[in-house]
Amino acid sequence: MVIGSKQKGSTMTQVIDARVDRELKDRHRRMWASGDYGAVAREVIPSLGQQVVDACRVGRGQRVLDVAAGTGNAAIPAARTGAAVVASDLTPELLDEGKRLAEAEGVHVSWEAGDVEDLPYEDGTYDVVLSCVGAMFAPNHSRTADEVLRVVRPGGTIGLISWTPAGFIGRLFTAMRPYVPAPPPGAQPPPLWGVPDHLDELFGDRVTDERHEVRDLRVTRFATGEEFRDFFRDRYGPTIGAYRNLGEDRERRAALDEALVSLADETLRDGEMRWEYLLYTARRGG
Repeated sequence: MVIGSKQKGSTMTQVIDARVDRELKDRHRRMWASGDYGAVAREVIPSLGQQVVDACRVGRGQRVLDVAAGTGNAAIPAARTGAAVVASDLTPELLDEGKRLAEAEGVHVSWEAGDVEDLPYEDGTYDVVLSCVGAMFAPNHSRTADEVLRVVRPGGTIGLISWTPAGFIGRLFTAMRPYVPAPPPGAQPPPLWGVPDHLDELFGDRVTDERHEVRDLRVTRFATGEEFRDFFRDRYGPTIGAYRNLGEDRERRAALDEALVSLADETLRDGEMRWEYLLYTARRGG
């Protein structure tokens, strides 16, 4: 159900009904708690967090918030610099794992449950707000951008890494689309965060010094398409959700198997895959 809409720039953004929004967030929480996202972060995309930390020039004494932080792929390298870091995520199970990882490394991060669309922090609290392939999965993009801007101080830095629609993960979501329920009206596709024009529309003239840089992540974890499929089927929440949605429908499960293997084999070259992402940085206006 959609209870209204609001104008932003030249497009109309639908507003998700509050009850539907709560149910959707509950599903997201369960989805990301399933499997083993920590293994994805450690074994497949470990360098991404450092990329956004470096781009934001995080340093000692800064107040940093990592939103939709997962297991701390960006929060932990930010803490290594001596910054005071808070990692916020909708899924407590991911925060618990991140806390264990940080303690094992001997760095301090405050792990706090929170919704990026409704952050429990005062205006202008942080010098840097960043997210590594996390905030992009919040269904209401406009509300997410508004909250990120609200909690960073004027002149503070925003840094976001998001998968692009044309890159491997964007194509993965396209491949899985026939096997998952349609999102509720008002929920926007995650890979839109990987489109520069979309970010420009979301943040508008409220930011300065915007930079959009498309990069490739080199992934060497998988030797074959089958190995990729098995890993993501067992560990990555959205893929787990797609298979669970199919139940015992063997024909459709086999079709999804084939789609994932085909996509991975098409991307693999000499044991390496390249996954395209957008690195976005900006400063909040005064």
